[in-house]
Amino acid sequence: MKLIFPKAGEPSAQPDPYILKANGRYYIYATGSKGVELYCADTLFGDWAYCGHALEEEGMQEFWAPCVIERGGTYYMYYSSFPAGETDVHLQAVKVAVCDRPDGRFEYKKTILPAFSIDPHVVESGGEYYIFYSANDYEAERAGTFIAVDKLTDMFTVEGRPVRVVEPSIEEEIFMKDRFRKGQDWHTIEGAFYFREGNRHFLLYSGNCYQHENYFVGYAFAESEETDLRKVPFRKYPSADVYAPILRKNDTEEGTGHNSVLEEDGKYYIVYHARDVGKESEPCDTRTARICPMYIDGAQLTVVRL
Repeated sequence: MKLIFPKAGEPSAQPDPYILKANGRYYIYATGSKGVELYCADTLFGDWAYCGHALEEEGMQEFWAPCVIERGGTYYMYYSSFPAGETDVHLQAVKVAVCDRPDGRFEYKKTILPAFSIDPHVVESGGEYYIFYSANDYEAERAGTFIAVDKLTDMFTVEGRPVRVVEPSIEEEIFMKDRFRKGQDWHTIEGAFYFREGNRHFLLYSGNCYQHENYFVGYAFAESEETDLRKVPFRKYPSADVYAPILRKNDTEEGTGHNSVLEEDGKYYIVYHARDVGKESEPCDTRTARICPMYIDGAQLTVVRL
């Protein structure tokens, strides 16, 4: 079901929605061309209000895929952007901004990964912090975008020992055929979101492109007591050669992907973007934030569309 219904004068879309619960309220941060868009609500299924830009950065554009975490009373936003006036999105680089409240104006502090890097998800594990993100490999057998994980030595510094955790492996992950050179199909794996239940590790991701038929949410899984997330033996579920999305186009919505997850009162919810079927030809982006319950049965995740 839709969470946000844009009003006149507000952004038409909430791509890459990241949900956070803090101080008894709910917040969704979303991709925006001029800044990170912010939405707030008192209840999860209540009325969501548009709260303007949570972040703007002078001289920059296309603020993609924010995630926000709290540590010691400070809120850290990880996102990517690239210089205004440029047209090459491969100049996107992951950055960090800070604020003393979840609904305040975040201030840019540091660029922490080189271009091309996008879609960060920062999590705590075993008292340390780790960052999942997407980068490119032009020379792989299945060239394209993959997900890596690295350790943060502090909230502003990446250690620089990344490990690849999810890579392209099937035809349904092809973003574009012959994208950069003839005979080389370009694959996309992006939008990482990690969570753990006991010794079960789940890493959700999006594959393909939101404009395409096969765009989907899948996940990698591992069962391990390991807390160093670079050592967790993730594998695609059910296997690397099977297209088995937990979310993809159905009769009512399409462009379903790039999710975050909220756990509340022992229940899990997946928040993702999608557009109503038939809206793809509209001149503006119509991907809106949606929510569905998600159930865990051992290694299996199941999403029930509402």
